[in-house]
Amino acid sequence: MTDHPRPYDANPRAHPGLRAIAMVEAIKGLLALLAASGLEILGPLPLRNAVHALIRHFELSSTDGPLASLANAISPGTVHATAALAAAYGLLHAVDAWGLWRDKAWASWLGCIAAAIYLPADVFALSRHPTWVTITVLVVNVVIVYVLARDLFRRRARLPS
Repeated sequence: MTDHPRPYDANPRAHPGLRAIAMVEAIKGLLALLAASGLEILGPLPLRNAVHALIRHFELSSTDGPLASLANAISPGTVHATAALAAAYGLLHAVDAWGLWRDKAWASWLGCIAAAIYLPADVFALSRHPTWVTITVLVVNVVIVYVLARDLFRRRARLPS
């Protein structure tokens, strides 16, 4: 056994973990872009009607509570702002997916930081609602942070040319 780390292999095909994370990021980006498009296509009226239908179905107050507040908050401006945020989120993940697929160091940094930001919220959600979904989300984000951090450490440890 040798004490020297293997030199970093710059071939993207040598990093199947990065490729898997790139696919996850691409799917997240695509879903966010679809949601943004759907918000813009639907507009505020059908969304408000859907919330009011939920209020009626569950026999909730139409003036108090979170669903009533949501219905009151739905306007053209909030729909456009939400769609813009979803589109920005989707584009960020699409760019990260492209960078990870191409083995770019900046994409490993971006993905590692983005996934690490979610960890406190994931732990909180798990403490409040311990279900297989919250456990899975936490585990996936921990694995993503680990794989991307490992990639960054390997890049740093490679021998200069």
